[in-house]
Amino acid sequence: MTSEITLFVNPTAGRGRGARAAQPAASALREAGFSVRTILGEDAGDALRRARDAVAEGTGALIAVGGDGLMSLALQAVAGTLTPLGVVAVGTGNDFARALGLPIRDPGAAGRLAAAALKGRAPVREIDLGRAGERWFGSVLASGFDSRVNDRGNRMRWGGRFKYDLAILAELAAFKPVTYRMTLDGGPPRELRATLVAVGNGTSYGGGMRMCADAVMDDGLFDITVVGECSRTTLLKVFPRVYKGTHLGHPVVTVHRASSVTLEAVGVSAYADGEPLGALPLTAACVPRAVRVLGAGPEARTMGD
Repeated sequence: MTSEITLFVNPTAGRGRGARAAQPAASALREAGFSVRTILGEDAGDALRRARDAVAEGTGALIAVGGDGLMSLALQAVAGTLTPLGVVAVGTGNDFARALGLPIRDPGAAGRLAAAALKGRAPVREIDLGRAGERWFGSVLASGFDSRVNDRGNRMRWGGRFKYDLAILAELAAFKPVTYRMTLDGGPPRELRATLVAVGNGTSYGGGMRMCADAVMDDGLFDITVVGECSRTTLLKVFPRVYKGTHLGHPVVTVHRASSVTLEAVGVSAYADGEPLGALPLTAACVPRAVRVLGAGPEARTMGD
């Protein structure tokens, strides 16, 4: 493995934490003997192009410094390649890192862990990714009420990690269940009235909302959480429980496991890892062992496995 690795930085993540986090992460990697180059982008498209170029040129690892938005960009660059991904999670939500047991808002520790993994002194975990069209995702694909909340939350410029809670309250005013057609693993389509359908490769979104709390990131399957038709009152009771994952036991909630899912609904958009995918219909497939994550647990594997 080459000793040169690439630090992929979002300087605006977490209200400026990305820029501040890059230095201790880079220092930890250099102290471990690695040559580090840093790439930034003028915008998301430029940043992704630079990250893909680094992977194509044979960088030893792509170390993403930022929040879930930057992790999503990084996945587009490394998915399906042998280039391992390091995660320095310093954003607002950090759901991808949280699901993998990686350090949160501790860039020095994250840098040291990535360096140890590259040297074979810490594990590297091969995980699945979801793919919808050309877009890869690591955590959750949201559609329905939660995608509307995501849309509103992304537009909000205040509230920090609690902006999604505030967006939930705002969206309740216009709340209305919709009719879905859902097809699992190419089987017969089923029609259902639902508040939302969340397709989980990982467990959470929105800064710790464990909508797909039992999802395992290397089992080859999505956990597809369906919140059925319910009243505003019931929804208000169910949603606070997502932070502990206890909503899965509510009668209005069902979970399906499948390696592929097609969702159809009129007037419903979808988000993956907090980034807009566009309107339904769409098909998502779980791609086994699509990326290698440095230092990830708990069911980690060494790089030689």
